[in-house]
This record gives sequence, C-alpha cells and structure tokens, in this order.
Amino acid sequence: MDIRMPGKDGLDAAEEITRSEAPGRARVLILTTFETDEYVTRALRAGVSGFLGKGVAPAELLSAIRTVAAGDMILSPSATHVVINRYLATPGPPTAVPRILETLTPREREVLAQIANGLTNDEIAETLCISPLTVRTFVQRMMAKLEARHRAQLIAIAYQTGFVRAHQPPAPDTGT
Repeated sequence: MDIRMPGKDGLDAAEEITRSEAPGRARVLILTTFETDEYVTRALRAGVSGFLGKGVAPAELLSAIRTVAAGDMILSPSATHVVINRYLATPGPPTAVPRILETLTPREREVLAQIANGLTNDEIAETLCISPLTVRTFVQRMMAKLEARHRAQLIAIAYQTGFVRAHQPPAPDTGT
C-alpha cells in the first residue's frame, strides 16, 4: 500500500485493515517515496508490518512480502533510523536493563546485533551461515524473552540498553 492514494489516505486504510475483526490475518506493507519521520511513525502506530521505499529492488520487495506474510516485520534502513532516533530521543531510564539481555543465548545476541544494524532475516542468515528459518526462530524467542511485540522493539531494546550503539559520523577535518 502507498501512503498517498486517491480517496483514502494509505495510513488510515492500513489502520482500518490491521484493526479489522480478523486480527493477525491481514498484514500491510507500505511501499512509498515518502520515508519521513511522521509517516514511518504513523505507519507503525497503525500496525503495519513493513515500511519500504519505492527504490527497493524487485528481489528485496519480494523478500519483504514473504517476510511480512510469514508474520515478521521489515523496515527499510531509513525507517529503521527513524525508529531508533525517535526511541533514543525519548527521555527516561531504559525500560530493559542489561540483565534482561543475559537471558539471551550468545547466538541470539549475535542475531539481535544484526537486527539492530537493519539486516533482514535472509541477510542475517547469510552473514551468520544459518538458515532464514533458524533466524526467524531466534527472533521469535528473543521477542518472547524480552516481551517485545515486534522487531522494531527489539531494535529499540538493543540501542536503549547500550548493547549496540548508533554510529556517529566522523568529526569534520578542520585542517588544524
């Protein structure tokens, strides 16, 4: 679904679909040129399962459709940055303490780090030399252990607990 559509705003339509009488059956994947903070936030609040820019390659789109159909979430790197920046900008103490991360196995922590870096299940599987199904199992176990409702919350927990850190651009060279 796109954000700007004739007749009805795509985000309003997405919320209507995800809040329908048959929850869990319908999933919405946003495909848009408008990867703004406002739209990403509204889309996630509307219950979408994915948010991608229209510049995505056909193979990536197909993979995203399969990911969403399997019940997982997928965000473009731009959307992932929006989620992370918004979450980190929220004042207050972390909701998850590092002790909670100790409940994760070493392999689950590896997968969590890859998720926090914006990789898809297929990319994580290739990087860690495991199957995409195994990655999905790790993600589901982590969500249960950390009481996360979706993949975006796993990303937020990883950053908020300090398990992973946002990459800072290098300081400009002043020539001194």
